[in-house]
Amino acid sequence: MARIRARGRLIAGVSQNAYRVGFRDPATGQLAGFEIDLVREIARDLLGSPDRVQFVALSAADRIPSLTNGSVDLVVRTMTMTCRDWQQVAFSTEYYRAAQRLLVPRDSGVTNLAQLAGSKVCAATGSTSISNIAAYPGVIPVSAAEVLDCLVLLQQQQVAAVSTSDILLAGLAAQDPTTVVVGPPVKAQPYGVAVAPAATDLVRFVNRVLERVRRDGTWRASYQRWLSILGPAPAPPPARYRR
Repeated sequence: MARIRARGRLIAGVSQNAYRVGFRDPATGQLAGFEIDLVREIARDLLGSPDRVQFVALSAADRIPSLTNGSVDLVVRTMTMTCRDWQQVAFSTEYYRAAQRLLVPRDSGVTNLAQLAGSKVCAATGSTSISNIAAYPGVIPVSAAEVLDCLVLLQQQQVAAVSTSDILLAGLAAQDPTTVVVGPPVKAQPYGVAVAPAATDLVRFVNRVLERVRRDGTWRASYQRWLSILGPAPAPPPARYRR
């Protein structure tokens, strides 16, 4: 953290194409969304201002490489805390509990993944979602650089569905009202802030920030602003410390 303070800004890997989560607001040209709010809260507590952030747009596949090569200090980009990823990075406590579901055309009649055996289903390259699809019998996984690209493939009828976290699907459905989010959860996806394995001081600091935003209402206010399309704000995920 001394290096970050000496630099005077936090370098954060985020999405710029996930509507309501991490996206470039066309009205302001600035990044905005639920995860962007969280990054700004980390910068506020670490550097005294929510604006002392350099955002780096990352694809799902670039998240871990960007941490291991040191080009970002942390990643806040819908990153599921999997056993595989724990071997390569360190995570904060959970800041959002997502559920992988489906986005389909409203008139498709599809209500669950089992109906899509023999059909193509899209998710982002390098994501947990694409691995989950590949493990499902009969479903043909199709990867794209971004979930927004998956929406384009769905609109072009090149895939039958998009499958990723509900937090991302809500943004896609808001952009295309001819689509709808359906189905029971394919799998739970707990999101954490990822940092390099050696940055234990930064992990502890981020956990303190998360404790504050859970407690003082900041988390709930951000959810209400960006994610209320998913329903009333739930309680923030409780802190569970692994290491």
